[in-house]
Amino acid sequence: MSMLRRAFWLLLVCASLSVQAKVAEVPVDALVPTREQRQSALIITKVVERFHYRKVALDDDLSGHIFDRYLEALDANKSFFTAADIAELAPYRTTLDDALRRAQLDPAFDIFKRFRQRVDQRVAFALKTLDEGKFDFDQADTYQFNREKAPWVADDAALDRLWRQRIKNDILSLRLAGKDEAAITDTLHKRYEGIARRVGQFTSEDVFQTFINAYTLSIEPHTSYMSPRGSENFDISMSLSLQGIGAVLRSENEYTLVQSTVPGGPAARGGELHAGDRIVGVAQGKDGEMEDVVGWRLQDVVDLIRGPKGSLVRLSVLPKDAGTDGPTREVRLERDEIKLEDQAAKSRIIEDLPGLEGTRIGVIELPTFYRDFRAQSAGDEDFRSTTRDVRKLLAELGKAGVDGIVIDLRGNGGGSLSEATELTGLFIEKGAVVQVKDASGRVEIESDPDPEEVYKGPLAVLVDRNSASASEIFAGAIQDYQRGIIIGEPTFGKGTVQTLVDLTRFVQGDQDLGRLRLTMAQFFRVNGGSTQHRGVMPDILFPTASNSDDHGERSLDNALPWASIKPVAHPQMNVFALPVLRELHERRVAHDPGFRYLVEQEKYLDEVRSQDSVSLRAEDREKEWQAKEQQRLDSRNRLRAYRGLEPITALEDREEEAVPEKPEDDPEHVDRIMLEEAARILADYVHMQRPLTAQVQAAR
Repeated sequence: MSMLRRAFWLLLVCASLSVQAKVAEVPVDALVPTREQRQSALIITKVVERFHYRKVALDDDLSGHIFDRYLEALDANKSFFTAADIAELAPYRTTLDDALRRAQLDPAFDIFKRFRQRVDQRVAFALKTLDEGKFDFDQADTYQFNREKAPWVADDAALDRLWRQRIKNDILSLRLAGKDEAAITDTLHKRYEGIARRVGQFTSEDVFQTFINAYTLSIEPHTSYMSPRGSENFDISMSLSLQGIGAVLRSENEYTLVQSTVPGGPAARGGELHAGDRIVGVAQGKDGEMEDVVGWRLQDVVDLIRGPKGSLVRLSVLPKDAGTDGPTREVRLERDEIKLEDQAAKSRIIEDLPGLEGTRIGVIELPTFYRDFRAQSAGDEDFRSTTRDVRKLLAELGKAGVDGIVIDLRGNGGGSLSEATELTGLFIEKGAVVQVKDASGRVEIESDPDPEEVYKGPLAVLVDRNSASASEIFAGAIQDYQRGIIIGEPTFGKGTVQTLVDLTRFVQGDQDLGRLRLTMAQFFRVNGGSTQHRGVMPDILFPTASNSDDHGERSLDNALPWASIKPVAHPQMNVFALPVLRELHERRVAHDPGFRYLVEQEKYLDEVRSQDSVSLRAEDREKEWQAKEQQRLDSRNRLRAYRGLEPITALEDREEEAVPEKPEDDPEHVDRIMLEEAARILADYVHMQRPLTAQVQAAR
């Protein structure tokens, strides 16, 4: 899937910004490249060719990739252009490289103007067809709603058929969601009109940014351009102590998808918004009208969701395990400031759990690798940091008499490299932690700066598919030194380093040219292997790891491949009986209802994600919907039975139960399943070590 569609925005927003700006339509004749954009194009191509980690020539081959990616960015679902359009635009396929080198941006604007014309035509057809209302829902027919891999349709007649199917599908979906016919017509009128309105609001800056990102993302998925407006929003978000709802969003198949929630933010604290959920509506305050946002540009959805601290936003959410026509739920969030202490490391003790046999396991949950650079630069000797906080928690857990410690890095997307290095130093006596190779081939080694090993006891690190970057550096070092057992799923595989390049520095004057986020280095473990692409492979894999190849860096277009360099010295500290630990784990989870639930959920979600078409026959659609809902209900009740809860008769019944103050205290909180098994694995290791310890003490 294209990174242009996977691009995400962190909702950390400014209180002074209006909830939704009213933007006028941009005249077509105003869509022309500016002098500043031509300057930016020249600078970007030179910077990328000289400093990017991956050396890719700007030639006819790359031009073809840019052409395809630009079309995908504009018409991702192949619903506006026809094959005839693509044939007419085909001469650009081998000339965009030459145009970029000469900063001739007219081809990009010509393609966009054709796209805008096609959008207006399609929306006019959709509104006319909707108003005519001549639909037959008794005949056998299907609609392919995900056309990412489909060919372009031949001509306008084929597009007419496709759009009639789309309208029928939208009507059926809204009927199953419980809307009456008048509300359905009103919703779809606004939805289709909104498509044309938002495309009509594209400015010259928007067109340029989209085209340049088609170029940068054809090279590598983490290199991207931010226009002056995008740079301004970035500065706002970074200067306001992380204020907003705390969610990372991306676009997928005309939906706004929740990629993750930010630890400490309103979304994470509430526990009602989850990765994979789709936001289909947004409303302001207690009584504001819910605005349908299906098909909206991601930036427009972000603009609608953001607002001042303390204000209420209501989201209509389609759960990740529901089909495209599944029931929605409303999530209410009060926009708030995301404080550092809410993101800080926390500890707890797991005991009295079947399988622990009296063993007490300490858990340190680490949502991110943080460091209060502002307090540090101000001279505050007590500034907060990951390593400082974990050091204190280790001391507290030691006093509590725990037998082993699990570092929980699930969902930790990274953060400060220095904190990952220093944190590793709490568990090893000394040595290298990570190697960094830049675009020139120079390698620097980051080492543990403190020779003190704070914790020497049994250690496990729990990771999942969303553990990335600094998390992978820490987990990889712990594994290379054999200091602890790595448990869970293969990690994300983000092993590259980016820097922000201010393009304005390359020109005289005060014009703002935006910024370039440039990949300029790569991380390598002390064993010489990269964390890039493959991630860190756990010593003990959970059953949920079966589809990890479709996630993370491995699923991104043009991602840098795995590579290796010369290893550095790293003494291995322990020899774990991993075959025995794996056997005990596999024997246990083979009959574990919790893991059965997780595996069922993964299988079901795979089915939902892989489905690209639906029936347009009302009777068949109703049966499909009921079967999916029953499948979700049965799976949920198996989890409830495992947790000793009464079964529910409908998924909506769950909403009537008392919601725990903390999401992790919810007996249906599935994250507990993985954590408790990690504790059991570490307990197995502790039990295996006790006889050896007794023998050593007896010999003394």
